[in-house]
Amino acid sequence: MTLPPWEYLFLAFRRENFPDIYDATWIASLVVTLAFIVAYNVRTRQLHRHPPLLDMYEWLLWTGVITFLLVATGALFLFDFFIVLGTLLIGLGALLWIRFRRFPPILATYEQKLTKQRYFSKAKYAKPESTIRPKPTRRAKRRR
Repeated sequence: MTLPPWEYLFLAFRRENFPDIYDATWIASLVVTLAFIVAYNVRTRQLHRHPPLLDMYEWLLWTGVITFLLVATGALFLFDFFIVLGTLLIGLGALLWIRFRRFPPILATYEQKLTKQRYFSKAKYAKPESTIRPKPTRRAKRRR
């Protein structure tokens, strides 16, 4: 480290300027992008009946893919380090906001809805007679 820390922000993000983190950053960003895609595919198959959870995983997928592909693009095209760092910080902040601020109220509302549905379903079928179809009553035939 031969320069003051703030001057590294305006250097191109390349292997010569950042030998310790350059390769690790672009490789990790591609691996994390693939991990987001795999996690999205696995979780959406598991949770296909729960729309709010599907929405959350879609938000997380696109935010993660955009963020980490932009970081890899910044490394490939030698953007200044402050752009790569800013992209990473804003993207991680957006991921945290989605997971911990935006969707918890939506998921809590959905959980209450599911609880009500379970309660009414149990109440509806609490008596065994409610599951047996009544026999149709015979009506007297009408004479013309």
